[in-house]
Amino acid sequence: MSNDPLLQPYQLGHLTLKNRIMTTAHEPAYAEDGMPKARYRAYHEARAKAGLALAMTAGSASVSRDSPPAFNNILAWKDEVVPWLRELTDALHEHGCAVMIQLTHLGRRTGWNKGDWLPSLAPGPHKEPAHRAFPKVMEEWDIARVIGDFADAAERMQAGGMDGIELEAYGHLLEQFWSPLTNRLEGEYGLGGIESRIRFSMEVVEAIRKRVGPEFLIGLRYTADEDAPGGTTPEEGLEIARAFRDSGMVDFLNVIRGRVHTDPALTKVIPVQGMKSAPHLDFAGRVRAEIGMPTFHAARIPDVATARHAVQAGLLDMVGMTRAHMADPLIVQKITEGREDDIRPCVGATYCLDRIYEGGEALCIHNAATGRELSMPQVIAPADARRRVVVVGAGPGGLEAARVAAERGHDVTVIEAQPDPGGQVCLLARHARRREMIGIIDWRMAQCAARDVAFRFNTWAEAGDVTALDPDVVVVATGGLPNTVLLEQREEQGLAVTAWDVISGDVKPAGQVLVFDESGDAPGLMAAEMAAEAGAEVEVMTPDRTFAPEIMGMNLSPYLAALQPRGAVLTVAKRLLGITRDGNRLRARIGTDYSDFTEERLFDQVVVNYGTLPMDALYHDLKPMSRNRGAVDYEALVAGRSQAVEPNPEGRFRLYRIGDAVSARNIHAAVYDALRLVKDI
Repeated sequence: MSNDPLLQPYQLGHLTLKNRIMTTAHEPAYAEDGMPKARYRAYHEARAKAGLALAMTAGSASVSRDSPPAFNNILAWKDEVVPWLRELTDALHEHGCAVMIQLTHLGRRTGWNKGDWLPSLAPGPHKEPAHRAFPKVMEEWDIARVIGDFADAAERMQAGGMDGIELEAYGHLLEQFWSPLTNRLEGEYGLGGIESRIRFSMEVVEAIRKRVGPEFLIGLRYTADEDAPGGTTPEEGLEIARAFRDSGMVDFLNVIRGRVHTDPALTKVIPVQGMKSAPHLDFAGRVRAEIGMPTFHAARIPDVATARHAVQAGLLDMVGMTRAHMADPLIVQKITEGREDDIRPCVGATYCLDRIYEGGEALCIHNAATGRELSMPQVIAPADARRRVVVVGAGPGGLEAARVAAERGHDVTVIEAQPDPGGQVCLLARHARRREMIGIIDWRMAQCAARDVAFRFNTWAEAGDVTALDPDVVVVATGGLPNTVLLEQREEQGLAVTAWDVISGDVKPAGQVLVFDESGDAPGLMAAEMAAEAGAEVEVMTPDRTFAPEIMGMNLSPYLAALQPRGAVLTVAKRLLGITRDGNRLRARIGTDYSDFTEERLFDQVVVNYGTLPMDALYHDLKPMSRNRGAVDYEALVAGRSQAVEPNPEGRFRLYRIGDAVSARNIHAAVYDALRLVKDI
């Protein structure tokens, strides 16, 4: 029997949880037609197989028609959900993993132009800034109807084999009644004392308990402190917890601190990289100590040491490691086997959540198998025959190719022009707030070292260097270099510097600096922030109608928090057309895509962020010698089959290129390129 606090069982009501690690409710947006079908099931089952004690599924499964999905939520108000839930719960129970589901009515935290185009609901008229819908103020018949919807949904969850449910309060309809910032009702559900503000929630719990009986577990994920002027205070949060404890109807609390009504507020609840880890852990421990109920919590608990402390110190009964399990679903297995050093780290990039909130699906920035468990392996299978694989480039894509090839059992050599691995990630990690990104590289280097991958640094690979190794397979992962030719112009400006120049420190920003951000991704704003920190007067200009669209909301927040206090000007819908010298300054000609308007303005520096162009000379040199001439069978690639295209059977090796050596994309694309190609070599 292990002495590890994380591996101790925990008794929650009638349910024995085999350890203290859980994934808290989150919506990966893998539902199909609002149902948790095969992809959804495979995602959760991967974690259950590895020893997870409790999977809290479905962030915000919707209980009512007028709570339409904000991000592909499960439709718990439909009877057809039950058999799909049964397949999910049966699969997880087979591995000894308990399964619950989170239910909610989103209230004002959704839109009226979704689903059945019914008005959103709230106990007050104010819109939520993040979702922009002005809600209908609830009437008494709305209250009665939604209470019944919660009870109906809970009964469906029980029929689907769930061990319990968690009611989502924070930011959603239940809490919109609690908070003085959102409740504008009068009377028995209105802004009196705590008793009237929680009456609706208490009646929801009563209706559910009557429907599901005494054994079915009911929990509450709630804000114990809104941490905002005029909002629910910590003292009120504790009073609310006591009321639900004393009701005898609630089995556990899942503690949250903060608000989620805007992107910046959300990042305080769910911190991104560069922010403090586990910022609300001690507060959750206070709730546990004062209320005495089983207490769960998750907010950037990315590593085993922090999780272990949370349990050992008595702060939590169950510790949520949700984003950490997106990076590595095998965490519990690796702890049990004494392989904690082998855990793929969550680097806090929050690519997962940002994609969801932009209407996409959750994907991990550097685990391309997460969410693709039906087609991509979390554990790499050995190959039938050992081959010689040469990878050129030690950025994230190249290192992923080397790692996967080595796990397949191949003889792998990596050639890298720089003295250190990392590629563009090294530039990202120069920014203090983004240093954790280097974990993407460090983990892969450790994996490669453990499998005897050979590295040749400070080596500019030419065709002869590659062919001298007599490879069976060559993977070109040479990345790209900044593109300085503006959109549809034929000649390089020559007067602008690149975002890379500023980030690397090769160019010192000064005076009035224009950052022209044609790509809308991280390098542009990183350069702008570094220039502003250096004392420059910064303007960030984009031709897009929205600002930095590739960064997305949660990761955009810290950039704006750094730029705005330094006086940075943010300009949308204007395009840099050209640059000429004007004495010691630069004259920028600026236009717009929306009219013939142009203007000229003077700057001391112009910084351009316009993606990269592939460094593909080596690839083209090797192409005539290869058996496949660099061709990729896309149908086989997407279907997860090995590559068989061979237009040049007399060639010496198979040749592939990945990542930015193909076209300017992102880290996840490079890693995914590598995984789905090399897993079948």
